[in-house]
Amino acid sequence: MKIQSFTDLIAWKEAHKLALMIYRLTDKFPRKEMFSLTDQMRRCTVSVSSNIAEGFSRQSKKEKIQFYYTAKGSLTELQNQLLIARDVGYLEKPEFRKVSEQSILVSKLITGLIKSVKSR
Repeated sequence: MKIQSFTDLIAWKEAHKLALMIYRLTDKFPRKEMFSLTDQMRRCTVSVSSNIAEGFSRQSKKEKIQFYYTAKGSLTELQNQLLIARDVGYLEKPEFRKVSEQSILVSKLITGLIKSVKSR
């Protein structure tokens, strides 16, 4: 299959899935977190898939890679916030494990995208 759009990228698809997971999980957070941890986590997860999408549309290798690294940075920030959410009791262990595994998968896929662009 020829990749014609950012939506064809497995990394984007899995990052999108992660974003949906985060939105559903943060819906259950206390209202007092609406403008702090909830907002932070949602912005991070949206940033991951958005930077993959933007990187896809860039023409130069350097620009593509920069956007993919930015996506990876936002993902790492999200992983930190997931640990905080777990540790303050907003996420149960099974929920945390599932979303954590998804974030690790997305990280590996972004690393693959970066390697793919570098090798072209």
